[in-house]
Amino acid sequence: MRIELVTAAARYPDARAELPQALRPLNLHLAAGEQVAVIGPSGAGKTTLLALLACALRPYAGTLWLDGLQPWQLPRRALQRLRGRLLLVPQVPPLPPRQRVVAAVLAARLPTMGLLHSLATLLHPRDLQPVHDALARFDLADKLFERVDQLSGGERQRVALTRTLLAPASLWLIDEPLSALDPTRARQALATLVGGARERGVTLVATLHQVDMALAHFPRIIGLRDGDLAFDLPAAQVGPERLARLYAQHEHELLGAAHAHPAEPLRAAPTLAQRC
Repeated sequence: MRIELVTAAARYPDARAELPQALRPLNLHLAAGEQVAVIGPSGAGKTTLLALLACALRPYAGTLWLDGLQPWQLPRRALQRLRGRLLLVPQVPPLPPRQRVVAAVLAARLPTMGLLHSLATLLHPRDLQPVHDALARFDLADKLFERVDQLSGGERQRVALTRTLLAPASLWLIDEPLSALDPTRARQALATLVGGARERGVTLVATLHQVDMALAHFPRIIGLRDGDLAFDLPAAQVGPERLARLYAQHEHELLGAAHAHPAEPLRAAPTLAQRC
C-alpha cells in the first residue's frame, strides 16, 4: 500500500485548544512494500502517526492518501473496506482473556468473512495448519490451544504479532512491538515481521523505543520529536550525532528500556500432528 501525507497534521478531538498539535504538518511518502521504523522520545507523535495512517484519527489539516485514495472523502462503506486492508497492532494487544490462542490468531482473517463464517471460525476453529505455522515463526506453536489468560505478557504480545501473518492487510501498523519482550525474543520478532512483510509485499510501519533494533532490521528510519519530522533517512545514515540531537534531554530513552527478564532459550516448535 502506498502512503502519502501532504502537510498532514493531527490533533486529538478532546485536546485543549491551547495545546500544540500532536503531529505538526508533515510531508511523507512511502512506496508500497517498504519497511519503515519510526523512532523518537516519548511524546514525539509516534503513536499519533500510526493512528492517522490507520484512519483512526482524522487529519486536523492537510491530506492523507492511501493507494491514491483520500480515506476521509470516501463513502462509509468504502472507508470500511479500506480499513479492512489496514492492520493496527497496539502496544497492549486487546486479546479476550478466555479465548484460545488459535481463535485469537484466526480473528485476523475476520475482515474478509461474513457474519456466519466469522462466528463459526471463532467458535469452532478450522484450517489450523496456517495458524500453527505462523505461531511457529514466533516460537509459539506449543501455545496453539492454550487460553490467552494463561500466557505471559511477552507471549500475548507475540500472539498479537502472529496475527499479522494471517491478516488480509496490505499495511501493517505496529506500535512498540517489543515492549514486553526480552532481547532474544525481540530480535526474533522483528526478523519475523520484516521478513513476513517482504515475503507478502506488505508496507510495514513500526514504532520502536529500541533504536539499535530499528537500525539493525529496518532499511529506512523516520525520526520524530515534539510532533515534528526530525529526519527521514536510510538506516546507514542515522549516526550517533543525529540520534543525540533527536533524544536530547531524553538520553535515557536512547539506551532502550531495560528488560526485566533474561532471554529465554528458543525451543524447537512441535508439529501440529504432535499437538493434536
